[in-house]
Parts: sequence; structure tokens; C-alpha cells
Amino acid sequence: MNPETSALKESERLMTICNACRYCESFCAVFPAMERRRTFSSGDLTHLANLCHGCQGCYTSCQYAPPHEFAVNVPRAFAALRVQTYADYAWPESFGRVFKRNGVAVSLAMALGLGLVLLLTFGLREPSVIFGTYAGAGAFYRVIPYAAMVWPFGLVFAFAIFAMIMGGVRYWRATNRKSRAKLSARTILAGVWDVLTLKNLGGGGGGCNYPLESFSTARRTWHHFTFYGFMLCFAATSVATLYHHAFGWAAPYEFTSLPVLLGTAGGIGLLIGPVGLLWLKLKADPAPQLREMLGMDVAFLLLLFLVSFTGLALLALRETSAMGTLLAVHLGFVLALFATLPYGKMVHGVYRFLALVRDAGERKTT
Repeated sequence: MNPETSALKESERLMTICNACRYCESFCAVFPAMERRRTFSSGDLTHLANLCHGCQGCYTSCQYAPPHEFAVNVPRAFAALRVQTYADYAWPESFGRVFKRNGVAVSLAMALGLGLVLLLTFGLREPSVIFGTYAGAGAFYRVIPYAAMVWPFGLVFAFAIFAMIMGGVRYWRATNRKSRAKLSARTILAGVWDVLTLKNLGGGGGGCNYPLESFSTARRTWHHFTFYGFMLCFAATSVATLYHHAFGWAAPYEFTSLPVLLGTAGGIGLLIGPVGLLWLKLKADPAPQLREMLGMDVAFLLLLFLVSFTGLALLALRETSAMGTLLAVHLGFVLALFATLPYGKMVHGVYRFLALVRDAGERKTT
């Protein structure tokens, strides 16, 4: 990371002012972490930026916020630095440029993924097969063979996970060169707990100043719907994989089966959460926001919603003649999601988790 970038310079300027003021020391995890430092390296600033959850409490309460000449706007400055983080630590490095126009990139990925799967489905299968009505085990594979469904998607997903791990390793090394934080099972569990509870969006119980100045827990609620919805869908896929390979039970499964119950609950969460987050984002005060990130955020939330919506539609209509088309459409959106995981808003979860783990380690040493 280039230490002379404008995002780093602005973040360093603001942290110098905030470290002298310290009015916000009890607002969130950022300010106690800031107070453990007298100077700020690029790694320190990147760590603080990813530790920030954008609750906006500091901006709402700051006496030096615009129009004051100091123009202290920590949420916006840290949002700009986080975007730089995503690009700088992307793997492969050349793919970091995707973040500059992420909304367009994700939209293009959706179009290409959808077009590719539809083209292959309708190109390799007769219309009578695609629009046929099937029921029972193996019905999906009569439209799209199991190997054609699993191998391409599995390889893309494996690449995405590997790319995110590599990005996380690069981030950890760059931000912990001079840190005394201790990495242990205890600090990792502390980071996991912070992720699961989103306590940094709790504001001590009253919520954060988002979308407007009044305290609200709405953002935390919609994040929980989105996060746990995604995890339930992942659990459903994992259980279905176990069913197929360990027990030889082919999809689709009964409505009362564990994969379907987990997937339905997760799908509902991924309908509610992204809609709620998008609604908050569109009505939020623009001053502490980095509006350049709006395209990235909207594209990611829309993609999650479409994956969920088409998945639930496929579940509801799987024994009708619409199943074949819905299956292809759903898989197209899933392919786009997998392909863009390391190069979109999802990576914030990796870096924020590592920032929370490091913060837990630093607290342990003080």
C-alpha cells in the first residue's frame, strides 16, 4: 500500500485530531484502539478503518465535524480507506481494479453468469427436456446433469475462497508488522463473537446513528438477517452435499428435510436483510457516507436478493414446467455471486473479522 495516498493522509490527519480530543473514546472499538497509539503507520490506519463499523456516532457528536474548519468526518475517511484496502490486498493483484467500478463489474457478472448458464442449458438440452415436469430424487439433474452443475460451480467457488484467504493473509501481514497483538484461540473466539453479535453496531444498547442522527438498531437487525440468512443457505448446501455423497440421496429433497428447512429460512433472511439494508442506505445522511461505494453496496445487496428470490421460486415451482428455466436462472445468479465474492462487498467481512481479532489481541496485552 502506498503510504502517500490521499485516503491515508486524511485518515492520519483525523486520527491525530481525535487522539488529542478523545471525546469519543467510549463510542466504539476504534477510539480505544486509537488511544493505544501515539503515531499511526499505514498498517495502523488500515486496521482502524476496518475496525470501524460506520455507526456514525462519532460524526454525529463531533464538535469539529463540517462545517468546522477541521472538517472531521471519520466515517467517510475510513470508508475511503476501506475501499483502498479491498483493492490493495486483492488476489491476484491485477483484479484489484475491479473495485474501482464494482457496481458495473457485478452487474456484468450477473449478466454473463445468467447468459452463460441459460445458453448452455438451452443449447445442450431439447426444449421438451427443459420444459418437462419432473418430481422425486434426481429431478434437477434431468435438466442439468450433476457433473455440469457441480464441477464448474465448485471450481469457481474454490477459487473465490482461495482468493479471499490470500487477501486476508496479505492484509494480516501488512497491518501487523509492528503490532504486539497476540493471536490465540481466545482472540479468534473474541473476534468470532464480535462478528456473530455485531456488538459494534449496538451503540451500548441504543443502536447507532444510522441512517439519520437518532439512535436506531435497524442496521444491526438487517445485518443479522443478511448474515445469518447467508450462513443458513451455506449450511443447507453443506448438508445437501453430505446427503448426496455420504448417503447417496439425490436432490431435490422433501420440504421437511433439513437442507430445505435450512435453505428456506436462509432464503427468507436473504430477502428481508438486503431489502432493509438497501432502504437504510438510500435514506441515510449522505454527509458521512462515501457515495462512491453506493454502486458496490447496491450491486451486492441486489445479487444476494436475486439469488434468494430465484432459489425460493425454484423451491415453490420445482414440480412444474417452470423448473428448468428457474434452475438455470438461479444457477446463473449463484455463479455471478461466487465469481464476485473476492472482488465485492463480501470481502469486508474478512478484513473486519481480522481487525476484530487483532483488536482483541491488543486489548489482551494492555
